[in-house]
Amino acid sequence: MYESILKPFLDFLAALLGLLLLSPIFIIVTLLLAIANAGKPFFFQKRPGQYEHTFRIIKFKTMNDKRGEDGQLLPDSDRLTAVGKFVRKTSLDEVPQLINVLKGDMSLVGPRPLLPEYLPLYDEEQKKRHQVKPGITGWAQVNGRNALSWKGKFEKDVEYVRNQSFVLDVKILFLTLKKVVKSEGINQGGQATAQKFEGND
Repeated sequence: MYESILKPFLDFLAALLGLLLLSPIFIIVTLLLAIANAGKPFFFQKRPGQYEHTFRIIKFKTMNDKRGEDGQLLPDSDRLTAVGKFVRKTSLDEVPQLINVLKGDMSLVGPRPLLPEYLPLYDEEQKKRHQVKPGITGWAQVNGRNALSWKGKFEKDVEYVRNQSFVLDVKILFLTLKKVVKSEGINQGGQATAQKFEGND
């Protein structure tokens, strides 16, 4: 009942309300990032959702597209703009995903949608993270976020799938707000972004 009816309704309602309330900030951040990223304030990428069906995730673009002499993109930490650093620190880069929630691709709470290239690397237990819609925040995010190991993240994701409930979702949203205010667990090991998942050893 909660997973199939109530949660999707609450997701849609909360996403719509969130976009309306955050619209002034949304517009300001869009303009600042458009200036910082040569007219490209948004980042689009294919991600696997529920049952591994792919969708296009939308986020604020926090890194520019600068390349080295070899034509390859510079390291993430070198491409992270000043505006982008602030947007990421305050987790404002996640706000456009409310559009994904409105479309039904995502939920407010669920395992984070990762890269399609990771799909063949999961073991059978880790694949269970795709039994529910991916979320803007999740159980792994409030238990370490990027500071967690991949193994730890996947364990928390599957734990959420098994214990999904209204009470747990409210708890995760509350803890997420607390984490955002304290700027905890934004990066992994001093990196601008989390290291890629390369499979289970």
